[in-house]
Amino acid sequence: MELPKRYNAEESEKKWMKFWEKEKIYSFNPESKAEIYSIDTPPPTVSGKMHLGLSFSYSQQDFVARFQRMLGKNVFYPFGTDDNGLATERMIEKMKNVKGQFMKRKEFVDLCLKTLEEIRPDFIYNWKRIGISADYSIYYSTINKHSQKISQKSFLDLYKMNRIYRKRAPFVWCPECQTAIAQVEMKDSKRESNLVYMKFDTSKGKQIVIATTRPELLPSCVAIHIHPNDKRFNKLIGAKAKIPFSNREVKITTNKDVDMEFGSGIVYHCTFGDMDDVKWMEGLEIKPIEIMNKNGTLNDKAGRFKGLHVKKARKAVIEALKEENRIYKIEPIKHVVNVHERCETDIEILTTDQWFIKYLDLKNDFIKYGRKIKWYPEHMRSRYENWIHGLKWDWNISRQRHFGIPIPAWHCKQCNEIIVAEEKQLPVDPLVDKPDKKCKCGSNDFIPEKDVLDTWATSSLTPDIAAELFKDNKIFKRLLPMNLRPQAHDIITFWLFNTVVKSYFHHKNIPWKNVMISGWALDPHGKKMSKSKGNVVDPNEMLKKYSADALRFWAAGSNLGEDLPFQEKDLVTGQKFITKIWNASKFAFMHLKDYKLKKPKTMEIMDLWILTKLSKLAKESTKNFMDYEYSHTKLETDKLFWHTFCDNYLEIVKDRIYNPDKRGKEARLSAQYGLYHSLLTIIKLMAPITPFITEELYQAYYKKHENTKSIHLTKWPDLNLIDNKAENIGDFFVYVLQHVRRAKSEKNMSLKDPIKKVIAKSKITKADFEKIKDDLYATTKAEEIVFEPLNKESKIDYEVVVDI
Repeated sequence: MELPKRYNAEESEKKWMKFWEKEKIYSFNPESKAEIYSIDTPPPTVSGKMHLGLSFSYSQQDFVARFQRMLGKNVFYPFGTDDNGLATERMIEKMKNVKGQFMKRKEFVDLCLKTLEEIRPDFIYNWKRIGISADYSIYYSTINKHSQKISQKSFLDLYKMNRIYRKRAPFVWCPECQTAIAQVEMKDSKRESNLVYMKFDTSKGKQIVIATTRPELLPSCVAIHIHPNDKRFNKLIGAKAKIPFSNREVKITTNKDVDMEFGSGIVYHCTFGDMDDVKWMEGLEIKPIEIMNKNGTLNDKAGRFKGLHVKKARKAVIEALKEENRIYKIEPIKHVVNVHERCETDIEILTTDQWFIKYLDLKNDFIKYGRKIKWYPEHMRSRYENWIHGLKWDWNISRQRHFGIPIPAWHCKQCNEIIVAEEKQLPVDPLVDKPDKKCKCGSNDFIPEKDVLDTWATSSLTPDIAAELFKDNKIFKRLLPMNLRPQAHDIITFWLFNTVVKSYFHHKNIPWKNVMISGWALDPHGKKMSKSKGNVVDPNEMLKKYSADALRFWAAGSNLGEDLPFQEKDLVTGQKFITKIWNASKFAFMHLKDYKLKKPKTMEIMDLWILTKLSKLAKESTKNFMDYEYSHTKLETDKLFWHTFCDNYLEIVKDRIYNPDKRGKEARLSAQYGLYHSLLTIIKLMAPITPFITEELYQAYYKKHENTKSIHLTKWPDLNLIDNKAENIGDFFVYVLQHVRRAKSEKNMSLKDPIKKVIAKSKITKADFEKIKDDLYATTKAEEIVFEPLNKESKIDYEVVVDI
């Protein structure tokens, strides 16, 4: 088949997408006995469209999947979607103009599920469009009944292990989302604020000054703390301080946690400014005064500030303090506060009933498990371990939302006993279903648990969720632990750590053997992309302007784990590669029409040279890919293709291909053999990176000879045609050729113009030179070439003199 003059990327890419799906090119075969390579595919969140960062990281994991498939492995590469969580809930509310909290749970959940079914196909298409070679028939949703059952069973198992407990206690709360959140869902945010210095009267007749960024919590003050070594204030210890706007007095006590350098060196203890307040409350056995409602407004205990939202209350308290002349000074500051990573709202500490997984006692075990896993790149393990070392609280797994997987429990009205579901009942919704048995107190009257599970309590089970789709097949036991978890570095503390935790509890084993951690796609200036900054690049626009292959070519440009600034010129480079390999293939296929896959009796040196170069590159690329260093394969293959193959080899073989009568049929056959195998090897090496153009070229010519229905099912190149002597001779040939080209360029001559004489010196033998002489004459257009052997002891390897 003769290739068209130009390659139409959009037309070709859509054609091969359909072909791959129709022919089931990427299907996992549960009946195969081949080695399995299983991937714990990150399920993208349906609540957002694909952004550049996702196309970046998913392309990188796909490079590996395609490589492993070409090694002949049975690749288990499922595709799930993450539709369980607050982000999805918010999206449905916006799309359908409803508020979930004002609807019956079942009604709202049904609306969410129905909407997800409607939008999911278009969402998944984005991943197919960039060439993600998952088996889309192995599909799960993190909210469907299959996932609900597995997630709820995890809860039951942990409950039976005495690892799950329910407790009413102060904990982290998001007033915007009106739900508790886990430590992992908080992030630090730099905020502008004021450090307010407030004046308090004391029973000693002396005023004290206390600095705080949270004056609105003044009505909840329960104590004043001074460091025991602070000589400035130690005479006040044991005295009482009067709370402004009230008749209350609180005790002034010692506390070693007080930072004497911050503010005035005195701390006012309120309910609750942060988790330190909680710790002090418990340690000093102080009764809290809680003034915060779940929505961030102040309650009756706040007195005159009742009903104000926390931010308005802050301003109101400052004004009231000014009126009573109780402001010493106000300093503008920038400080770091904890916010909910989902909505950027400042977190509060509220006392609520929450469910927890007890795991703080297992920190060392989790570190040991992390060290059993191979990390790529290895230094990312430090992020995992640093997170574990910094854990302060057990894992809060309950959320006060409508949409989510229900906690499978009820509370006995009579004796408050917790009743959990039986496994055979799963999946269960306590608001609809009832326990299978009476409470042990004999009561049959239950209060259903309203809370749902934290989305990460389910997402941490993705290896099980995917593998259990094959639970009734004997291959099920071969899927775990999985070979690979690919993911970005920002969710090591979220997804990766929690998956290790669940695997520790349920399997007493690591969830995967390897993890590959990708970086972020940044804007051209190295900044994180965000809508608010207006620096977001839409990958769909890049697909229209260039191609999926060009986008993937760009994604292969960074080392694994490194952030990569987006430069559109990198896509231009990718597009140039596509155009160049198209044109090179047009030339090759034209001259391979009559090639019958026959190997010549004697190979020409320059054909052995290119095949040696490619044999070594293939070997090196295999090692790099096994270490998840796809970028080296892309870089080195691209370099060899442009400079070694196109600039040199194609020019060298032209004379033998064009002039079989002059050079001989065996010389032409050798050129065809070299051309066929070198181009095929290049196409195969680039197939994981640029799957569409390589499929187009394979189908156009190679398929009829290779008898495999897709380039992506062919064997990864393993040429094993290394001839070091031929490579050395060939390198000398190219050295001479480059000098001749440079000499012609300096004289503004065409490369086709003849030259008078070349004197070429090398350590190769005269007999070896004779083997390349004809190719050298044809390529340099020299009228005379004089070869002079160099002494083996010579300090130089080559020397060339060109007489124009």
